[in-house]
Amino acid sequence: MLAIDTAAGFSDNHSLMKLDLHAYDTGGFFDEFFDEAGAPRPAAKLLIQRINGLPDGDLEHRQASAEKMLLSLGITFTVYGDDGGTERIFPFDLIPRIVNAADWKHMETGLKQRVRALNAFIDDIYHDQRILAEKVIPADLILGADSYRKPCHGLNPPNGIWCHITGTDLIRHEDGNFYVLEDNLRCPSGVSYVLQNREVMKRSFPNVFEASGIRPVANYPTRLRHTLQSLVPDAADPPTIAVLTPGVYNSAYFEHSFLAQQMGAQLVEGRDLVLQDGYVHMRTTTGLQRIDVIYRRIDDDFIDPTVFRADSMLGVPGLMDAFRGGRVALANAPGTGVADDKAVYAYVPEMIRFYLSEEPILANVPTYLAWRDDDRAYILEHLDELVVKAANESGGYGMLIGPHSTVAQQKEFAALIKAKPRNYIAQPTLALSRVPTVAGDAIEGRHVDLRPYVLYGRDGIDVLPGGLTRVALRKGSLVVNSSQGGGSKDTWVIEAEGGAPC
Repeated sequence: MLAIDTAAGFSDNHSLMKLDLHAYDTGGFFDEFFDEAGAPRPAAKLLIQRINGLPDGDLEHRQASAEKMLLSLGITFTVYGDDGGTERIFPFDLIPRIVNAADWKHMETGLKQRVRALNAFIDDIYHDQRILAEKVIPADLILGADSYRKPCHGLNPPNGIWCHITGTDLIRHEDGNFYVLEDNLRCPSGVSYVLQNREVMKRSFPNVFEASGIRPVANYPTRLRHTLQSLVPDAADPPTIAVLTPGVYNSAYFEHSFLAQQMGAQLVEGRDLVLQDGYVHMRTTTGLQRIDVIYRRIDDDFIDPTVFRADSMLGVPGLMDAFRGGRVALANAPGTGVADDKAVYAYVPEMIRFYLSEEPILANVPTYLAWRDDDRAYILEHLDELVVKAANESGGYGMLIGPHSTVAQQKEFAALIKAKPRNYIAQPTLALSRVPTVAGDAIEGRHVDLRPYVLYGRDGIDVLPGGLTRVALRKGSLVVNSSQGGGSKDTWVIEAEGGAPC
């Protein structure tokens, strides 16, 4: 059973708070609200004025009201542990992250370029493997990846698209530029928090929304449904869509059920589906109903026990045969995880040049690959300075943050790297940008990243304006993952001058 932690993210103090321009300290980091001289950035001016004009204690009241609203909506995630898991309210901070129109245009263009290249790479890897033959990427790096799927060779997904839903993690460094931290192409999560955070913020600061021209996000479920429907281009009637979930004990189950409800799709588990005459059907009280598109929230290993893990109780026997035969569409397509590997991430700039003949618009974070002898030697000598990551872990697990680590932890990671160098990368410890955040009885800067969501369907690539801003709620922490003590903020993309408000 999961225990419900209703206290997570809540504050019970009643002190007074102001976002004081003279008291707020940027700490020498790039701050999303204030420049180096402490002056408000243009896109944030209106909100700063609004917060500073609130009566004493009003911001606290709005923060508490927002938390109670999220609690009533049941917006949770699960942290797994010895007790079998604790279900917690997703921590939320009322002060949003603001992105101006020029910055967003740059990110949007760069994300579309990156997703095109990643899709071309996945298609190539499961067909001609030109990029390996021309030695742009070492063949051993790909063919030895845990996420490389031999059964996916020769697959031809609808419209030639493999990665329909992508969540790309971006950070802004102290130089003011945005960098890609990693790509998430298997089952990227978090978009439900984007939608719910926005609803809470519109109720908390309605006048600011009316005046700021904040780009909307509420139509994401419609855009997602349109993308999924485009995977069945010849259907005479609207295709039947199902969201395939591992079940109620999965950490992102709230999101699975929320998106299914918002899209008007069926929410199913593997045990609800059966193959008949080569097609996938859902069991209902009135008989079998055919399913045309499956938005899967289950990793490759578990989707079909006849092809991948034979001990999987979550998948559907025969599902891969139906997909290969074009009798059901899957999003994302199986095999996309080969481009999700953190070691493969280092080669995305080369993919962009190879497949698109373009220079990357968004740069990678400099990355050391432990399987390279010189890189491994450097990593082992500088473990106290670097961030070390396991190639196929997520959620902040399998990671060492050198400056905040102990000697014992460094020795542990040194042994892991020497034992399996292919499985580890390292990056410099970057100074993530900060955003003012409610911290007890004060407002302090906290480090943030940004996960925009990208949809790729028959009609092209569509980027949701903004995305999930994750915030490291612990003072000085660089880890934004919810499982590691992080929370979230709403992300406001400001329309260009003259644009229509949200």
